[in-house]
Amino acid sequence: MATAVMTSLPQFSGLRPKSSSSASPIQTLVAVQPMRRRGKGALGARCDFIGSPTNLIMVFSTSLMLFAGRFGLAPSANRKATAGLKLEIRESGLQTGDPAGFTLADTLACGSFGHIIGVGVVLGLKNIGAL
Repeated sequence: MATAVMTSLPQFSGLRPKSSSSASPIQTLVAVQPMRRRGKGALGARCDFIGSPTNLIMVFSTSLMLFAGRFGLAPSANRKATAGLKLEIRESGLQTGDPAGFTLADTLACGSFGHIIGVGVVLGLKNIGAL
């Protein structure tokens, strides 16, 4: 049987507490239970993220995709893919100061796709228990 503790709770009316002599204290029965420790759950926070395998996978996949887009290995705004998956140069009309014609839209698209690949790798490795 759980241990019980008798406590008296002060009564308040508005911002001023009533004195305990004028009002009878309320006796309540409070069961004391040991605190349960909860697990990390799905959203557990870790403080070792820099240099962790997850971080390295995300940095590598995003960098690889940006490299592929910048050096012409992936389609971009100025290089479209044909039906045979060959890249051909076309003028998109987007202004850029990059000699290869890599635009802001290309940077955002390749970075987003790199993140998608990285998340897929991390979730796949976590699913098989390798991470």
